[in-house]
Amino acid sequence: MVTNTLSISGRENAVRIESRVLEERIQAAVAAGHTRLIVEAYGQHGIGGRLWSVGDQPVHLQITGPAGQRIGAMGFANTRIDILGPCSDDVGWLNAGAFIVIHGNAANGAANGMAQGKIYVAGNIGARGMTMTKHNPRFAPPEMWVLGSVGDYFGEFMAGGIAVICGYKPQNQANVLGYRPLVGMVGGKVFFRGPHRGFSQTDAIAVPVDDSQWQWLAGGLKAYLREIGQEDDLLPLLSQREEWQCLRARTPQERISHPKRAMDDFREKVWEQTLGKGGLVGDLTQIDRKPVGLIARGDLRRFVPVWENEKYKAPCEATCPTGIPVQTRWRLVREGRIDEAVNLALAYTPFPATVCGYLCPNLCMQSCTKQTVFLPPMDVARLGKASIEARAPELPPLSGTKIAVIGGGPAGLSVAWQLRLKGHAAVVYDTAVLGGKISASIPDSRIPKEVFDKEIERLGRVIAHVHLQQRLKKTDVEQLIEDHDFVVIAAGAQKPRLLPVAGKERLIPALTFLAAAKTGSAKVGRRVVIIGAGNVGCDVAAEVARLGAADILLLDVQEPAAFGKERTEAERAGARFRWPVFTRAVTAEGVQLDTGEIIPADSVFVSIGDVPDLDFLPADVAVERSYVKVDERFQTSHHKVFAIGDVVRPGLLTDAIGAGRRAAQTIDDIIAGRRPSSDPRSIIETRRVHLEYYDPRLVRYESLDQCGSQCASCGQCRDCGICVAICPESAISRSETGARGFEYLVSAERCIGCGFCAGACPCGIWNLLENTPLG
Repeated sequence: MVTNTLSISGRENAVRIESRVLEERIQAAVAAGHTRLIVEAYGQHGIGGRLWSVGDQPVHLQITGPAGQRIGAMGFANTRIDILGPCSDDVGWLNAGAFIVIHGNAANGAANGMAQGKIYVAGNIGARGMTMTKHNPRFAPPEMWVLGSVGDYFGEFMAGGIAVICGYKPQNQANVLGYRPLVGMVGGKVFFRGPHRGFSQTDAIAVPVDDSQWQWLAGGLKAYLREIGQEDDLLPLLSQREEWQCLRARTPQERISHPKRAMDDFREKVWEQTLGKGGLVGDLTQIDRKPVGLIARGDLRRFVPVWENEKYKAPCEATCPTGIPVQTRWRLVREGRIDEAVNLALAYTPFPATVCGYLCPNLCMQSCTKQTVFLPPMDVARLGKASIEARAPELPPLSGTKIAVIGGGPAGLSVAWQLRLKGHAAVVYDTAVLGGKISASIPDSRIPKEVFDKEIERLGRVIAHVHLQQRLKKTDVEQLIEDHDFVVIAAGAQKPRLLPVAGKERLIPALTFLAAAKTGSAKVGRRVVIIGAGNVGCDVAAEVARLGAADILLLDVQEPAAFGKERTEAERAGARFRWPVFTRAVTAEGVQLDTGEIIPADSVFVSIGDVPDLDFLPADVAVERSYVKVDERFQTSHHKVFAIGDVVRPGLLTDAIGAGRRAAQTIDDIIAGRRPSSDPRSIIETRRVHLEYYDPRLVRYESLDQCGSQCASCGQCRDCGICVAICPESAISRSETGARGFEYLVSAERCIGCGFCAGACPCGIWNLLENTPLG
């Protein structure tokens, strides 16, 4: 049975416990049903705050010992706190309804930011009491009652609430209000008794205490003095009504009418009367010395807002090796133009569904700005899968340029596709069906066959394909170079790397096995070891599990590099990972490690990478470390020959597709007589994008429309109009530019360079730049 009263000590084994631990114990006690707590404090902070978990159930805390800072901070309306002595800074900070009684003095910052509740102080308070208070008219205003005096800057920026300062007892009569009270006051009232050194005449005004206020004050004093045990002081405090004064905030009209001296008047009648016309340098220059207005506009602004729409790449676009403007596709979805969003991908890749929807690790999602605040990234794979319905674009007439592409994998098909979109005929030469590793070795479990077949069919209607009966020789390639304007080598990497260990002939190369598994001719034992725990090794693990293997182990010399869907599938199949281990030999029993341990295995696969077979290359095409040497535009040492994909460097499917697009652009530039160029845009800084507008409760997206609405559109204007609405000077306007185009313009005559537009823009479009210095 839970008793109502519970004592909690701020010490344990004679050692003070942390404030966090004490708060956890208080919260646990309240959750357990205790409604009265006696807390023995030893300077801990935040005691009695945030006890809202029990709803309206009243909770009473009695604090003994030295209380630390922020007692009752963010207190709830169900909470009463009695502090049996003085307390430290910020008592009742952000109070939202708690009733706090302090049987002694309170230090600085009492009732700071208070919005509801009452605070009774049986002594004096320090500086900056009741600052930045507020009042929601749906609730009773916050109240603070002080028996003695208040410190400096009392009621600073006070926006609501009532303070009663009794100015009692005699030693407190020197100055009741402290230095510069009520600066910035815009709401609320202060009743006080006793002498003072003045208050902010700009912000507050003294008014008589009327009869209704006096009745309220008399009733409130009675209740207040009873709570602090000072009922005998009621009569002295109420004996002379004329001693009490009331201060309230000036209304906007009263502030306007309050006289202020203009700077021009001061310059003319004081400054120049004392120092002469022009002041200290009046004899040296006749320049206009009139003071610049407090709020500068035009050329005098220190900062100028600039609308930088599409000046920067979004993180998703910048990290996509293919260069797809993902944020543009989501904008089209948001505008209801889903067909255009789907079709747009074909300008960048011939495999928008196969790769973006199924095979890509989605680097764009990994770099999504929303992940910086733990929001879910945009589901690009969903948009990729929808791209199976993308329609092939209209093709321009052929230019007459002839280009040969050696290799029908992702890289070769990408460059051929891009070249045809630019009006150039490209013929793909390959010994196998189109698709390269996608068609030959990636398991069907990773990509539905009908999806890939549909995209290959779309490619076939655009690209010419020569099916070779045998591998090209060096003389064949030399002839292709002579017969064509350009040749692109995209033959991929087909030779497996093997370990230089005894028994290496027993090893089964990963790609060889995956190709056999795809045709249904592969066989595996019950116990399988895979040397190399990358993504291809994980594909092998998933396939051997499908073919009946029961014990699957992946070995690596380092922490496995596998990630994403491939590793997930391998782990789902029951595969285990072990590292770091080093193979000494492969025997009939299994894999022997350099430690002498033998791992039993019926089948041993190797998946440590592949290298290209470059025997067909002419001598004038340079090779470096087993790969074709290219420049940043994928041009080889031969001016007519380009190389892309795995013949240049190992990479993702998207790397190969992106390389094909860039190589095609370079070839097109050369044909057109243009200097080859690249996208000069850099990635937008994520700090410029404001994510406060998005619902943090969403953990997944259910539809394309929902994804489109939740995309932050980094660096690309959503045309939301927030900047227009938030500009305090109405300096921003929207202008149509035709063909669904628009821009936002800034009036220099109105703009004050405050930066509200940049601070509020969801997409990071507005940038605040320092103005050009005046000459």
